Amino acid sequence: METTAKLKRGGLSAKHWFGYMFGDFGGCMTFALMASIFSMYCTNVLKIDATLMGILTIIWTIWDAVNDPMMGAIMDKAFSKSKNKNGKFRPWLLRATPLVAVTAIAMWTVPTFLDGIPLLISLFSFKILYEASYTMFNIPMGSLISAMSTNDIERASLSSARGVGSMFGNMIPGMIGPVIIGLFGENTSTGYMIVGSVCAIFGFVICLLHYFLTEERRVVNEKTNTDEIKVTDIITVFKKNPAFVALCIHGVCICTMQYLTENISMYMYSAVYNDVTYKTIASVLSMPFMAVSMAAVPFLCKKFDLEKVIRWCLLIGGAICAILFVMHMVMNVDPLIHGVILGTGSGMAMVSIQMQWGLVGESIDYNEYVTNKRTEGSIYGTFNLSRRIGQAIGLGFSFFALDWINYNPELAIQTSTTIFGFKVLCVLIPALFILGSWAAFKFVWNITPKVRAEMAKAKELQLANDDATTEVSATSEN
Repeated sequence: METTAKLKRGGLSAKHWFGYMFGDFGGCMTFALMASIFSMYCTNVLKIDATLMGILTIIWTIWDAVNDPMMGAIMDKAFSKSKNKNGKFRPWLLRATPLVAVTAIAMWTVPTFLDGIPLLISLFSFKILYEASYTMFNIPMGSLISAMSTNDIERASLSSARGVGSMFGNMIPGMIGPVIIGLFGENTSTGYMIVGSVCAIFGFVICLLHYFLTEERRVVNEKTNTDEIKVTDIITVFKKNPAFVALCIHGVCICTMQYLTENISMYMYSAVYNDVTYKTIASVLSMPFMAVSMAAVPFLCKKFDLEKVIRWCLLIGGAICAILFVMHMVMNVDPLIHGVILGTGSGMAMVSIQMQWGLVGESIDYNEYVTNKRTEGSIYGTFNLSRRIGQAIGLGFSFFALDWINYNPELAIQTSTTIFGFKVLCVLIPALFILGSWAAFKFVWNITPKVRAEMAKAKELQLANDDATTEVSATSEN
């Protein structure tokens, strides 16, 4: 088989860094709302039964099980066939960006004007369309990290860029959402419509900046045969790539933690502390820690292995959340203290989400090393599926759990059993999933410094072969 990739010379620029940062910034402006306020929107505003919402979440997850890997495979095969001069991934960003904005606005507005079966049909349909549009944007955006970077340092830099973008993209909706919803009332539709529409429009503009400021510097070779790219290649990936398996386990665990925590936090501040605006205050108080951690991690990665930094952040974050749960068992924890400690613990764990993209790029390089195929779209699509499974577990479980702990939104004061249930859901269970993510990197991840050196040597040989082929071709033409 011919060499699978060639590289554009020259290093990353500030434009590349900021351009890639804008990707998750813009995408998360709408997607963050799925974790923070979507559940309360469905149960408190649309009045959908929590158990029914759990069932709908399972159905949406089945759709994602088809949608995410399929989109990745389509991108790989489409480019191997067409060799689009504008790149393998960026054209998809331009197609998806307006679709994400339109479907997001529809999802937060149209169902509020309906009732009964028409309401369920519209919510179900617009959620399906939004998820498909977001996948069409997210997979090429995520895959760009391997198409833009040529070495470990560049991957770490772009991972940091995406982490900063994700931090802002999650933080802004998380801060303004509870305030606006609290202003109009958490059981009325106006606040949700405003938050959803504003985030969609702002996200649309940011996503366009991501498209115009990025560049694909690693280009799939024109001689790659479309028949060499198969949907079933992902099975081989699971067999030969333990690093990718570790990432998938991590994706399930860390996203379960993230979405369960975000979803239940709104209920906890409402039911336990009787004021959802505490969530915004706690987010503001946690901002300095998040900013410092995002600034420090790239420097730590230059001194220590990226995987090791992520592993320690997960271990410390899980321990902090476990300590918070013990505090809840022995004392009445002030809402702001709860918010800051939970924000610190989950924030430490979230470092793994901000920096995992460098490991995804490394697992793609490792896969090329062991299979001699470079299929970023399929690999990233399947990894994204693992994250969606975690999202579904976090959201679906929380919906079912609301019934299990006897939560009643009509009650001004919840029962002691319900309050205890929220503490378990919001603090203890997320701590266990954080530690599950740590275990995946500790016991499954296999890219050691020795393996990394072998991969680098193979990459140097590939570049030398590419240069020699180019020289021979130029000589023949002359």
